[in-house]
Amino acid sequence: MPSQEKPAVLSKKDAALAAKILCKQYKNANYYLNFKTPLDLLVAAIISAQTRDEIVNKITPALFSRYKRASDYAAADKEELSDMIKSVSFASKKASNIIEACKTIESKFNGEVPCDLNALLLLSGVGRKTANTIMINAFNRVEGIPVDTWVIKLAYRIGLSSNKKPDDIEKDLINNIPKEYWGIIAYVLKAHGKALCSKVPFCSKCQIEAICLKNGVNRRL
Repeated sequence: MPSQEKPAVLSKKDAALAAKILCKQYKNANYYLNFKTPLDLLVAAIISAQTRDEIVNKITPALFSRYKRASDYAAADKEELSDMIKSVSFASKKASNIIEACKTIESKFNGEVPCDLNALLLLSGVGRKTANTIMINAFNRVEGIPVDTWVIKLAYRIGLSSNKKPDDIEKDLINNIPKEYWGIIAYVLKAHGKALCSKVPFCSKCQIEAICLKNGVNRRL
């Protein structure tokens, strides 16, 4: 009798169990960019695209000291702002996004970063990942799950999602993981990826090895 292929995704029960185990194992996992205010977080998150966390955290203190309000960024000289973040990728585009986002905050939200997911999505340079990040970390409101590179890789590898598009992955995670884990699962997966599940995973040391679908047909990354 031919052996059965493993399913493309975990059952809802196993997905919840995997999330529970990982969230317990990495209970101290948290967001990785430094900030004090929702505006700081918005700026840092825009800058962080395709840029290492340590680089963002190195350059943002000078930004946060120079620009304290949305109106400051909205009135910023693009060349000056670009120069302050020149060590990151696409500095000019990110500077434009920050300025335009803050102009919208000034014109539509009375100078305050909105505490609403759909409103955040109106801001230049803000997609669902950044909007969810701001909602969770600046406002302690969990309505979705930030999907970054680590989440994309590990959700597919483990079997939490069979998709590779961020919005589809987020829907799968929302449907299959209890809401109590939504606010931390992205940071837990990143911690797990760095500790055990990078390019060459250490499966023998992994607490979810028996659940993970890494060895399923065509599931190697």
